[in-house]
Amino acid sequence: MDYLGFRLRNNLFLAPMAGGTDRPFRQLAKRLGAGLAVSEMVTANSLLYGSAKTQRRANHSGESPPIVVQIAGADPAMLAAAARYNVERGAQIIDINMGCPAKKVCNAMAGSALLKDEKLVARILAAVVAAVPETPVTLKFRTGWDRQHKNATRIAKIAEDAGVKALALHGRTRADLYQGQAEYDTIAEVKACVAIPVIANGDIDSPQKARDVLAYTGADGVMIGRAALGRPWIFREIEHFLATKRFLPPPTPAEIHAVLMAHLDELYAFYGVETGVKIARKHIGWYTKGIPGAARFRERMNLLATPEEQRAACDEFFLALPGNEPIYDKAA
Repeated sequence: MDYLGFRLRNNLFLAPMAGGTDRPFRQLAKRLGAGLAVSEMVTANSLLYGSAKTQRRANHSGESPPIVVQIAGADPAMLAAAARYNVERGAQIIDINMGCPAKKVCNAMAGSALLKDEKLVARILAAVVAAVPETPVTLKFRTGWDRQHKNATRIAKIAEDAGVKALALHGRTRADLYQGQAEYDTIAEVKACVAIPVIANGDIDSPQKARDVLAYTGADGVMIGRAALGRPWIFREIEHFLATKRFLPPPTPAEIHAVLMAHLDELYAFYGVETGVKIARKHIGWYTKGIPGAARFRERMNLLATPEEQRAACDEFFLALPGNEPIYDKAA
C-alpha cells in the first residue's frame, strides 16, 4: 500500500493505545504483519517533554519506518510546538488525537472532547499542518460527541481543507466509550465525502470482519486496537485471508509461548527490570486469555517480582500444554 509517500506492507494499521502500543509492541506487530503502527499518545504540554513516561513514548530507536507519533492537547500553539519537537526527533508522520474518550483527557478539552468545538478543531489542524510543512499530518477521531451530535463528515471536511493527509475514524461517539458495537455507516459517509485516505477503526477482530468492513465502507485500510493485545499475529491472519480467502491455522501454545518470551525480553530491556515486570504482567494476561487454567495462572503472576520468576512461570504454564494443538476456552 502506498500511504503518504511510504510503501507499506499492507493496509492494516495498529491503533494507538495508551499503555499498549509502546515501542516493543509496535515492533512486534510490524514483524507479525502490521503495515503501520502508531505510537502511544504523547502530550503536547511542553512541561512534560522531559518526563520519563513521555521520553519512553517518544523513543523510536531501531523502529522500522514510518515513525508515527500521536500528539494530544487542546491548544493550537502547544500542539504545533509538539509536532515540531517530535519531527525534530525522528517522527515521519504526526497524528492528532481527537478520538480518546478517557475522562482525564476529555476533561482537559482534548481527545474526543474537541469534537464539540469545530472552530477550535480547524485552528488546531491548521496550526499543526503549518508547523511541520514537510511532514504528513493525520487525524484520528470519532463519529461525534454523542449519538445526537454526530459531526464526523464536517470534521473530515475541515481536516481535508486544513491540509490533513489521512483520517482514521472510530465508529463510536465519545459518549459510547467502548460500549456496544461500532457502526460503519458514518465511516462510509466520511469516505464518500473526502479525497484523502480513510482508515476504518472499531471492533475489527477477525479476518472476516476486516474484509466486511473494507467492503462496506470503501475505506482504504483498517485499524486494529484491542483485538491485537495478546494476539499480535492477528495482522498476518488478516493479511493472509485478504490475499487468499483462506484462513491461517491459529497459533499453537508453543508458538504463543515463543512470541511471548521474546516480547518479555524486549519489555525488560526497554523499561528496565522494575517497570518491565509490571508492564509484562498485563501482556502476559492478554497472551494467556482464553487458554484453560489461565485465570489461576494470572493470579499467581501478579505475585512474582522478577523477570526470572515471570519467565520460569510462563515456561511452566506453556510447557504443560499440548504444544502443537490450538487450545482455547473463552471462559479462561
